[in-house]
Amino acid sequence: MLKGMLKSSVLVLLLAGINGLLWASPVVVLETSLGNIELTLDEKLAPVSTENFLKYVDEGFYEGVIFHRVIPRFMVQGGGFDESMTKKVNHAPINNEADNGLKNVRGSVAMARTSQLNSATSQFFINTVDNGSLDHRPGSFGYAVFGKVSQGMKVLDLIESVATKRSGMHNNLPKEPIIINKAYRKQK
Repeated sequence: MLKGMLKSSVLVLLLAGINGLLWASPVVVLETSLGNIELTLDEKLAPVSTENFLKYVDEGFYEGVIFHRVIPRFMVQGGGFDESMTKKVNHAPINNEADNGLKNVRGSVAMARTSQLNSATSQFFINTVDNGSLDHRPGSFGYAVFGKVSQGMKVLDLIESVATKRSGMHNNLPKEPIIINKAYRKQK
């Protein structure tokens, strides 16, 4: 009887391990001009934002875009402009999932948007500090977190520390472009 229970326990653990592999969260690597950042996405709590981000990644959209907004002790933002500050053409906006329970804490990645609630497209930001004011709460829908930095926090800190300038209507533009050279799904 003990032998049968042991076999059943091993089978349960084996199946749980296989299930974990099959349902592992997607990881995206951003190869930037200052180093690599890996983002682990939460497709369970933020399915719309995750699907949207992965669509842009899979299309190669982020290759050659820059981090165009860097604000120390707040966040770094990218995903919309190339090195010449030409805005890239986006897909249709997505619904805001800021009510998913994920928080804008240090290292979390969220969808950038305009003042319009459901206006997020390709732009995203990575929080460099805890930014509870960006979370969903009564009176403010917030910004949808859909993942977190799983590797590369030192690179994020380096990006946050660069000198910035004003250029046209853009404040906080890095003086030297910080380019996303490549963005791709990490193989499991």
